[in-house]
Amino acid sequence: MLDTIVSHIDALAAHTKASADPLRLNILRILGEGSFGVLELCQLFEIKQSSMSHHLKILANAGLVTTRREGNSIFYRRALLNRNSQSSNTRTPNAAWFDLTQVLFSTLDTLALAESINERLQHLYRERALNSQEFFTKHAAEFHQKQDLIASHEQYGETLEDLVATLNLPQTHTALEIGPGEGELLSALGKRFQQVIGLDVSKAMLKKANAKVTEQQLENINLLHGDCQLALEQNVQADLVTCNMVLHHVPAPKEIFNHSAQLLKPGGCLLITDLCAHDQAWARESCGDLWLGFAPEDLTSWAKEAQLEEEQTQFLALRNGFQIQFRTFRRAEA
Repeated sequence: MLDTIVSHIDALAAHTKASADPLRLNILRILGEGSFGVLELCQLFEIKQSSMSHHLKILANAGLVTTRREGNSIFYRRALLNRNSQSSNTRTPNAAWFDLTQVLFSTLDTLALAESINERLQHLYRERALNSQEFFTKHAAEFHQKQDLIASHEQYGETLEDLVATLNLPQTHTALEIGPGEGELLSALGKRFQQVIGLDVSKAMLKKANAKVTEQQLENINLLHGDCQLALEQNVQADLVTCNMVLHHVPAPKEIFNHSAQLLKPGGCLLITDLCAHDQAWARESCGDLWLGFAPEDLTSWAKEAQLEEEQTQFLALRNGFQIQFRTFRRAEA
C-alpha cells in the first residue's frame, strides 16, 4: 500500500513539474489551438529544435501531450481528456488526474496569447492556407479525378443528403456551405433552404461551382470568395452550416467549429463530413490534403469547446480503405 501511495505521489510530482515552466505552459496554450509539428513550434517560439524536443518530451512523459503521424511528419497536440480512460504514463486515479488536467487546460484557454506569438501563429496559418489555395488553383481542372482517388461525391452524396433531410431545424431560411468545391451539394441545399451561401477561399473552385449553379439555374444560391471571417463580417446567420470534405484542407480545423458556433442561429446545426484518421500519406501530394483525416474524438472535443452539442454520428466505409464520418452538432436554443 505504501509503495502505491509513493508511486502516485511521484506521478503527481512529474505531472506538476512538467507544467511548472513558462515555456511549457505556453506550448500547452498553443497546442490548445490545434496540432503542430516540432519545426512549426520552433518557429512560433523562436527556439532551437533540440530545446523544443526536450520540452515536448517532458510534456509527453507527463501525459499532457500526445503525437500523431501525418505522413512523414509528427504533429503534437494536447492530450484528449477522458475521465474513463487510464493514463498510459501513470497509475494515478482516473478522476483526480482528469480533474487536475482539465483545470490546467481550461485555465490556459482563458489566457490571451502573447502578441508576438499570435502574430507568428497567424503567419503560420496563412502559410498553410496559401499551400492549400495554390494546390486548388493548379489542379482545379482535374479536381474531380483527384477527389475520386479518395471519395467521390457519388459514393457518399446520397447518405449526406438523407442526413440533411433528417435534421430538425427550427427554420430553413439560410444554409451556409464552407468550401462547396464543384457545387455537388448546393442544388440539394437549394431545394430545402430559401437562401444558400457558398463560401470558398479558392477562386478557381468558386468558378467551377458557379458554372454548376448557372447551368442548373439555382437562383437562390450566392457564392462568396473568402473564409469564415468574411461571413462573420457580413453578419451571416445560418440555420445550417455544412463543411463537406473540407476540414482536411483547412489550416486550423478547430477554428471551423468556433466560427460555425458564431454563424449559427440558436437551434441551428453544424454538419461535418470528413475522413476518419488514416495513414495514406500520398493524399497530401495527390489531393492537397493538409491533414490525414481526423479521429472522431477530435471533432467531439472541438465542438464541445465551441459549446456545440453533439447529435448524430454515422460512418461509411469505402472499398479503398477510407472511412467517412458524418457528424452533426447543434447550437443551443436561446
